[in-house]
Amino acid sequence: MAIRVRILIALSIVTPLGFAAKWYAGPARWWLNNWAASIVYELFFMLLVFFICPRKGAVAPIAVGVCAATIALEFLQLWHPAWLQAIRGTFFGRALLGTTFAASDLPIYPVGCLLGWFLLHGLIRGRRVRRA
Repeated sequence: MAIRVRILIALSIVTPLGFAAKWYAGPARWWLNNWAASIVYELFFMLLVFFICPRKGAVAPIAVGVCAATIALEFLQLWHPAWLQAIRGTFFGRALLGTTFAASDLPIYPVGCLLGWFLLHGLIRGRRVRRA
């Protein structure tokens, strides 16, 4: 199976899992709404970037780049200009940019990217994917 097809299948699993974790209201709600949803958020972005550049040599830079970008997005939540608030007022703005800074989210992002690193390597294991 082609690597991009495998990535699309993974995205079709990860995306609804992320929303389900964010909206879950049962036992262990706090952990699922925060930790699990944030980990899946990292996986989503790593898969999205890997879909664009599916190369073995891109896995580590994708993990580092997504981690840095999501940490930057977390700090961006401290900034509230009107135009950014308007974007955050939409469903996709809230889902992708977040609305409230939480320092407790910061250690989750490297954990999610480490898991994403393993996921991307799992997707390419045994497949012919360009190195560079």
